[in-house]
Amino acid sequence: MKFISVFFSCCTAVFLLCVLSGCSVDSSKAEVLGPETRVNAAPDAKAAEPKGATIEIAAGSPSETVRAFYTKLREKKFREAIFLTNLRPAIESLTDDELKEFAVDFEAVARSVPAEVEINGEIISGDTATVTAKLPGGEGDKLELQQIRLRKQGDLWIILSADDTTEKVIQKEGKNYFLNLRIDTHHEEAKSMLERIAKAEMVYALQNKGEVTDFNKLILEGLLPADVTSSQSTGYNYILDLSADKKSYGVSATPAVYGKSGKLSFRLVIKADGKPHVESADRGGKPLGK
Repeated sequence: MKFISVFFSCCTAVFLLCVLSGCSVDSSKAEVLGPETRVNAAPDAKAAEPKGATIEIAAGSPSETVRAFYTKLREKKFREAIFLTNLRPAIESLTDDELKEFAVDFEAVARSVPAEVEINGEIISGDTATVTAKLPGGEGDKLELQQIRLRKQGDLWIILSADDTTEKVIQKEGKNYFLNLRIDTHHEEAKSMLERIAKAEMVYALQNKGEVTDFNKLILEGLLPADVTSSQSTGYNYILDLSADKKSYGVSATPAVYGKSGKLSFRLVIKADGKPHVESADRGGKPLGK
């Protein structure tokens, strides 16, 4: 899902998607329970539909933090939501205008949050905790039991959306973490789009006596997504040039806003053996020459 799934496709992300795509668990079990471990779990957490908390949620508890996070996320209070995670250093210095640049990606995640997040398990061991909730998994809107890890920081519990290595990078880069992550993700998306264009042209040519065609026709044929004509999804502008006899073509991709949506320029090259190859280089936002 854009850069949110890496988080950003996304990442991507993916950053917040790290929260949305944990592993399925049995909320009534824990591998190791130390002397300071406290377990709060529902007697039966197998209900098919979300119905809100099935355990008692105490004020200041890890479960309350999880519930507050998803509530704020669904309400599109993105800064407040991310402040409840260890991604906070990556967003606290972003201006409101800079934050708006990520709105499309954040909103894609917010739309997947159920109206009622069912929380049905909580395990606290010292300054760490695990909360179990029903959240969207890898198959569309289907809800699955997910584990959400938290750490106590002062008097508050924060959600661990990033692992230890990523957290150190975030603390070092600050707001540039999201900016760099978006650029890296858009680079991957632009390359993937060019490869998809090559496949679409190949399929079209096989069905049309070797002729290739433009984006509009490929979209009408269902071979390409409509967002190939917009930079909103991948942060890149794509230009397809057809030969006069419609037997060959070339495609270039340039960042919509150099330095923000991407830095590399891409070009799709069809080799002599007919296989597509994607070339890239930093051209300051200008098309990659032949």
